[in-house]
This record gives sequence, C-alpha cells and structure tokens, in this order.
Amino acid sequence: MATRLDNVVVDAVDPVALAGFWSAALGRTITHQDENEVDVGLPGFDLVFVPVAEPKTGQNRVHLDLASDSAEDQAAIVDRVLGLGARHIDIGQGDVPWVVLADPEGNEFCVLEPRDEYRGIGPVAAVVVAARDPLALARFWSEATGRPVSRIRSDWASLPADVGAWLEFIASPSLWEGKNRVHLDVRPLAGDDHAVEVARLRSAGAVTADVGQGDAPWVVLADPEENEFCVLRPAGSSIRTGD
Repeated sequence: MATRLDNVVVDAVDPVALAGFWSAALGRTITHQDENEVDVGLPGFDLVFVPVAEPKTGQNRVHLDLASDSAEDQAAIVDRVLGLGARHIDIGQGDVPWVVLADPEGNEFCVLEPRDEYRGIGPVAAVVVAARDPLALARFWSEATGRPVSRIRSDWASLPADVGAWLEFIASPSLWEGKNRVHLDVRPLAGDDHAVEVARLRSAGAVTADVGQGDAPWVVLADPEENEFCVLRPAGSSIRTGD
C-alpha cells in the first residue's frame, strides 16, 4: 500500500487568471474548472488553483522548476513566460545557470538549464521543497509517494520520477509561519483503504492539521516540517480536490 502524488495545489486570489498563465506557460490545457478549483493537467499530476482572499506575502516554501532541452529552449521559455506576465526576481540566488522568476501572483519558479536527468519528463522538472533537514524530509515523502530517495548530498535529496516531476528537498535556513500557499496532495491507489493510509502516514511522522477545511472528504496532515498536505480519497473516487 502507498499513496501517490496527485496534485500540486496553489492558493490564488484569481484562480482562473493564474491557471490561464500556467496553462500557457507550460503548453497544457485546463482540464477542469468550477467555483472551487481550476486544474491544469500535467504528466503524472495536476496543477490545481484554489481561491483565497489573501494575496501572497513572503517567499513560498514550495516552488516549481521548469525543464528545458537546450540553452535556446531555456531562453525561449523565459521569453514566453515574461510575455505572459512573469517577472525576474532576486531571492539571493547569485550567479546561477537557471533563471528565477515569479508568476503574476508572485509565486517563485525557476527555468532550469538543460539537465540530463530531466529529459523527457515533461514541462515541470521538479517540485522543490525548502527543508531544515532535506534527507529526513525526503525519507518521509518517500513513504508518502512510494518513490525511492536518490541523489543524496549534504544539503539536498531527491525523489526521482520517470514522468511528472521529481520531488526535491533543498536545505534552507528560512523560517515560515502560516499556511503554505503551495502544497501537495497525495492519493491512495484504487482499492486501498483511506483511513489505513492516513494512519500509515501519521506513523511515518505526519500530524493532523487544521487549515479551515471543515467537514471535508479528504484529510489534512502536516509533514515533519509542518508542510500541510492532503490525503485524498483513493483513485477512482468521484470526489475532487476541493481544497
């Protein structure tokens, strides 16, 4: 038994407009839209935008890295997203080969230089999580996603994927307060027991979290570094994310 990454969920003041930006930026279609969410379909997971009243303040703990096939492709992606409303930002990255940008609501993302490990994976190379202890957090998320931990170094660890996006945990000394504006959803496999999977994740180090979800059909937990995530109903359920 295991859960799998199902969604990357982004709080948005204007979910329709932000989903439109990311749909155009990634070259992917909007696959669902209602008053609760707007989804952009990607290989392996959905990028889901949900409405919130509060604008973004401070740096996100979770961001996307976009893949490129060549230096020319990287430059073309940067030009395209700037034309769609992204902007250059400085988060202290210094002289690096990737380009750091923010989307129209200020969510940070990177356009990477070409890297062999991401070739053919899709438009999103990695979902990156800032961590106090990257290896420990990667081990928890290995339990949550069924992916092995690989490429371990002193300040980062990765969970690879053949399609969809890698999960990567990068050391950061920053401290955050309040609910994450970007979080992950995991989903049990078809036929698995939702309550059993929630209990398994709690035994791995997750704790119950309250983000105002009320009486929801999913369960909200927080990982060992207080990152909220949702455990959705097993695959095949008709219940949507509705975060």
